[in-house]
Amino acid sequence: MSVLVVGSIALDTVKTPAAEHTDLLGGSASYAAVSASFFAPVKLVGVVGDDFPRAHLDFLTHRKIDLSGLQQVEGKTFRWSGEYMVDMNTRETRSVELNVFEHFTPTLNASHNATPIVLLANIAPSLQSHVLDQMNRPQFTVADTMDLWINIARGDLEALLKRVDMLILNDGEARLFTGENNLIKAGHKIRSMGPHYVAIKKGEHGCLLFGENEFFSCPAFPLETIHDPTGAGDTFAGGLAGHLAANVTGAVTFADLRHAVVYGSVLASFNVEAFSLERLRSLQPAEITARYEAFRALSQFEGNK
Repeated sequence: MSVLVVGSIALDTVKTPAAEHTDLLGGSASYAAVSASFFAPVKLVGVVGDDFPRAHLDFLTHRKIDLSGLQQVEGKTFRWSGEYMVDMNTRETRSVELNVFEHFTPTLNASHNATPIVLLANIAPSLQSHVLDQMNRPQFTVADTMDLWINIARGDLEALLKRVDMLILNDGEARLFTGENNLIKAGHKIRSMGPHYVAIKKGEHGCLLFGENEFFSCPAFPLETIHDPTGAGDTFAGGLAGHLAANVTGAVTFADLRHAVVYGSVLASFNVEAFSLERLRSLQPAEITARYEAFRALSQFEGNK
């Protein structure tokens, strides 16, 4: 099966304690689409300006991502600039220039409408709902969100939750959205709002997956060096959606999602090893398999009988 990814495509400037790079390929849809493409065919819907580098388009095409839904319009591409502190967890946004993304309206073509797996990457929940309005009953729908939408578009987000199968958000966003400090309570509370499944990302501490009377805690793969955390959550979501598309033919089960969460975490662990999507450019399927097996071995525990 294929995956439809709808979200932002950006040119990023990222500064860390070690280096600074400009005009990097960024945006929620870029990370998610490339990550998903390691498992399944991907159709990308987004918008860029006429300043968007040809090299970035060539990279997406090289990943065999369908760009028929990519709008390229007159003007400047969405730009984001951020700086990471020494712990690589604390980030300061230095500038945001929406440019052509400010008036982006996702428009699906005939090849998009029946895509079975849909990943609504981080864009306004009203736009995510607009995408679903154009879909022909997808098999499984995943939505990502962020604190901005919780603060300024809560009503739209709550309406969206009744239409999606799974919501992905980070721990701070889960606490903000629910008012619960305890993430277990927060996960169950979000499930009660509509989605069948909820994944709460905890950065270097892994991910919590909630289903109906089902729970899974997935650790993060241990890394000694992180070069750029940008897009890790989007990479996780893309890997999860792509793995579902490649391995599930019927209804998605909690067991399916457990495996997909681990593979999403594996892809995210590779992504942070270099700036932007540079590590995913050289990533090979055999490396994904090897890290998955290493991840699984690290997560096993054999206590005294």
